[in-house]
Amino acid sequence: MYRSPFMKKSRNILLGVLLTASLAFVSFQNDDRFFEIAKNLDIYTTMFKELNSYYVDEINPNRLIKKSIEATLKNLDPFTNFYAEDDVEDYRTMTTGTYNGIGALVGPRDGKFTVFMVYEGTPAEKAGLRLGDEIVKIDGIAVAVRKDTDPGKLLKGQNNTNAKLTIKRFGTKEPIELVIARDVVKSTNVPYFGMITDEVGYIDLKDFTATASREVKNAYNELKTKGMKKLILDVRDNPGGLLNMAIDISNVFIAKDAEIVSTKGKIADWNKTYNALNPALDTEMPIAVLTSSNSASAAEIVSGVIQDYDRGVLIGQRTYGKGLVQTTRDLSYGTKLKITVAKYYIPSGRCIQAIDYSHRNLDGSVGKIADSLKTAFKTKNGRTVYDGGGVDPDIVTDVQMPSQVTKALVTKYLLFDYGVKYRSEHPTIKPARDFALSDADYQDFANWAKDKEYDYVTQVEKDLNALEASAKREKYIDAIGDQLKALRVKLSHSKEADLLNFKKEIKELLQQEIVTHYYLQKGAKEASFASDNEVKAALELFKDMPKYQSILKKNK
Repeated sequence: MYRSPFMKKSRNILLGVLLTASLAFVSFQNDDRFFEIAKNLDIYTTMFKELNSYYVDEINPNRLIKKSIEATLKNLDPFTNFYAEDDVEDYRTMTTGTYNGIGALVGPRDGKFTVFMVYEGTPAEKAGLRLGDEIVKIDGIAVAVRKDTDPGKLLKGQNNTNAKLTIKRFGTKEPIELVIARDVVKSTNVPYFGMITDEVGYIDLKDFTATASREVKNAYNELKTKGMKKLILDVRDNPGGLLNMAIDISNVFIAKDAEIVSTKGKIADWNKTYNALNPALDTEMPIAVLTSSNSASAAEIVSGVIQDYDRGVLIGQRTYGKGLVQTTRDLSYGTKLKITVAKYYIPSGRCIQAIDYSHRNLDGSVGKIADSLKTAFKTKNGRTVYDGGGVDPDIVTDVQMPSQVTKALVTKYLLFDYGVKYRSEHPTIKPARDFALSDADYQDFANWAKDKEYDYVTQVEKDLNALEASAKREKYIDAIGDQLKALRVKLSHSKEADLLNFKKEIKELLQQEIVTHYYLQKGAKEASFASDNEVKAALELFKDMPKYQSILKKNK
């Protein structure tokens, strides 16, 4: 039987793995746990050897083993991940926030590669790349033709090398050639900070990479020079990041030597307590921390620490509930394993981990920790707080749920496309905070959207469909069929009518979209303040300082 050189090489590698597993088997035969590990490694190795030798088609060992590793880790928690050698660079980008490229977010849309965001201060912005530009070629490669190529990776490369782009731009007949010099691109942890009123400062903290603490301190110090007397710290939708950054940022507002967080794991080395190492920048200024259901991990440490020390008021929604700590272990052949090694506990003693991954249901699913199993803890002032379910805000605000027509306009990219059109037709606009669409502008948008495809089903229509299905199942359809038909006609939505009925929310989002095309991320943030529920709640609270102080006092 003929065997290819690849098969012979694979066989030798597998025999080596088998020998290693066999040695492990001998070394740990007196230990039941390690015996089971060695036995199953032996089974896996011999199974893979037989697959490689006899399976009818050629198999890709890298792909197959990666799938098996991912399937193994899937039974643990979603934060324990394997990174193959090809993925390590993306992991470094995620943890450091830096990469070599041009500084633009590019993605596929309808078979084309579109620029969805250009980041401030990057080579892409300096070269004049715009949102909505379609990238046709990168370094002479027609990206739409190369189905096997990720255009984002083609844009990356060594510093001081050029990315030669051929782009199509709305309103321009001929393709545009841009030469953009690649450089180190740093995704900032604080994409925006500024004064919302004469005395209220605002810091938008979106990540916890290695420079997060420095960025927060710089933002705080600059806002102080502008007269800041009260602070809004926004950690909404912040997925977390480095533990040491959470500790340092907490230390900005918490006194030196105070406990920030402790960790407890299976290995004794992970049983640690971390205290504030430096004098705080400010222990008195009123703080409002904005949270959401997607505020996780390090973002929950910062918000939880501020709550536990009664240092500020939390406003928004309950946070995600990730009380787990990960570390990265180097594996062979340049691969890595990010592994959960401990749980963390904030100063009150609570762990805010909301999902119990150690006890799975028979179908493999996991559930949240039941309210009956949660334990009460006390803040510094004696307020009652609970573990096992994220961090509960002191002031709960409603999540702003858009209408179905608004969702359709967003998901079909119609707001984005109109922003591209508006940018092409209007060279300049007012500053972000002052920009507003007139009624005539909005009507122009509504007229433009008339012939665009963005159909949708409203929640009322969904409920009516469910009612009709139930009537058919339970044989009531003959009795109420006519009424259902009449009701369906009455409730049938009209896109033109919905554009008018939901004008306020659509107009607000459209204004933010248009501003983004001129002023990028910072402009979008400033344009959002007027309609932001949590920001408005914080500003209202700061106008009533007795209420602010009463929230932080012991529960009666």
